[in-house]
Amino acid sequence: MRREKYLSCLGGTLGGLLAGLALSSGGVVYMWLAISLLWGVSRKTYAGFLWGLVAVLVSHSWLLALHPLSWIGVPAPLSLPIAISIWLLCGLLGGFLVGLWSFVGNSFLFDGFRDGDIAKKVLSAVVLSCIWGLVEVLLAHYPLFWIGLGASALPNDIFLAGLARWIGSGGLASVQLLIGFCLWQTVFAIRRGLDSRKVISFGFLFVFLMHMVGASLLGTSDASDPINVALWQSDIPIRKKFSKDQQIRIPHAIEASFHRAKDLSASWLVAPEGTLNTNQELLEPAPMPFLSGGFRWVRGSQRSSLLFFDRGEKNFSGAIDKHRLVPLGEKVPTFSPLLMNGLSAVGGLKPGESSRFFSWSGPSVAVAICYELSDGHALAKAAKDGAEWILALANLDPYPIALQRQFVVLAQMRSIETSRDLIAVANTGPSALVKASGNVEVMIPPFIEATEVVKLQLQKGLTGYTRWQEIPLICFFLMGLFGVISLRFG
Repeated sequence: MRREKYLSCLGGTLGGLLAGLALSSGGVVYMWLAISLLWGVSRKTYAGFLWGLVAVLVSHSWLLALHPLSWIGVPAPLSLPIAISIWLLCGLLGGFLVGLWSFVGNSFLFDGFRDGDIAKKVLSAVVLSCIWGLVEVLLAHYPLFWIGLGASALPNDIFLAGLARWIGSGGLASVQLLIGFCLWQTVFAIRRGLDSRKVISFGFLFVFLMHMVGASLLGTSDASDPINVALWQSDIPIRKKFSKDQQIRIPHAIEASFHRAKDLSASWLVAPEGTLNTNQELLEPAPMPFLSGGFRWVRGSQRSSLLFFDRGEKNFSGAIDKHRLVPLGEKVPTFSPLLMNGLSAVGGLKPGESSRFFSWSGPSVAVAICYELSDGHALAKAAKDGAEWILALANLDPYPIALQRQFVVLAQMRSIETSRDLIAVANTGPSALVKASGNVEVMIPPFIEATEVVKLQLQKGLTGYTRWQEIPLICFFLMGLFGVISLRFG
C-alpha cells in the first residue's frame, strides 16, 4: 500500500512537471505524456491534486516576477511573501480542480471504468474529457484562469489546433485528454501482457484523423485587401511609467510614433494597454485614427479601456472598457486594507460591459485587454456580432519572456477559433500580427521600442465555433453520459 501511494505521488508529480513545461515552453508530446500519467494515477485523488499543483506552479512561475512590489508602496519585507503567496494560491487552486476531476472519475457512475469493458472505458473517458473541456471554458470567464490544456497544442502542433475552428479551445482540451487516454491504455495493455495491437492501431488512427481534420479546417475564406496598421511597442516598464521623466516623455513618444506610422503609410496606429493616463489629451490632433490603451472615469469609477481618437482629435471619442480585472492587481476586495490600492499603480478599477465587440470609424473589432485574450467564447461572440478582426492590448511588464510566449499561443488559438487576423500590441512585447490561420506573420522583438507596420486582412465568414460555441462539446458530453448510464444500469 505504501509503495502504491509513493508511485501515485511520483506519477502525479512527474505528470504535473511535464504539463507545466508543455504549458510554459511548448511541447505537445510532453502534454500527451503528462495526461497519460494523469489517467494512470487518477484513481488516487491526492495524485490528481499533485498533478494540478505542480503543473500550475511550473507554468505560472512568472508570477514570482511581481517581486519587488516596493514601487507601488508595498513594504520591502512583505513584497516577496506576497508574490510567493499569489503563486502558491494559484497552484493550490489548480491542484484542487484536478483533484476534483479525479474524484468525479472515481464516483459511483464511473467507478471501475479502468477495468471495465472497452465500451465503458471509452465512453467514460469521453465524458470526463468533455467535463474538463467545459470547465476550462467556464473558468475562462473568471479572473483566475490563464492558460489551459486546449492551448498547449500550440505553437508546435498547429494542425491539431485547427480542430478549434469547430470545437474551440475546450474541445481541443478534450481531444488531447483522449489522446493521453489512448497512450495510457497502450501502456496498460503492454504491462498486463495483453494484445496491444488493437489499442495502438486505434490510438494511431484517432491521432491521425484528428490531425487530418484539423489541417483541413485551417483554410481561410476570402479576405479583404491588406490594410497597413502601425503597432507602437512602447517598451516603457510599468515600474518606470509613472516617474516624472516618463510622464514628460510619453506624449512626445506618441507624436514620434505618429510620424513613423505616417512615413510607413499606415492607415491607423495602435498602442498598448495603459498607455494614456486618465482622460489624457494628445499634444496635437491625431494625424490618423488612433487606438490606444488608457484610463477613463465613468460615473465616478476608473476604467482600463481601449480609447479611440479619430483623425483630427486630441480627445478620445469612443471607448470600450476592460471587463475581466486582475484580482488584487486591479479589482481590490474591500476587506484588504493592507493592499491599499492593490498591486496596481493606478489603484482599484471597475469592470466594463462583458461584450468585446467595438464599433468605431474603422472596421468593427473584437477587443481583448490583457488576459481577456484567454476567453475565446467572448471573442467568438464578438466575431458573430460582426467583428472583422481582433485587437489584443496588453501590459505584460514586469513579467518575463515565458509569459509573452503564452500570450502569443493564446493569440494563435483565438485567431484559429474565429478565423480572424489578430493584432497584439504590448508595452514590452509581444507585439505581433497573427493570421487567421494561426500563423505568426510579424513579431517585433521584445523589450525594444519600435513602430512597425503589419498588413491586416479582414474576415467576415463564421467558423463552426463562432456559430455554436460550446454546443458541439455539450452534445458529445450528453451522448457519452447517456452511453455510460445505459451501460451502468442497462
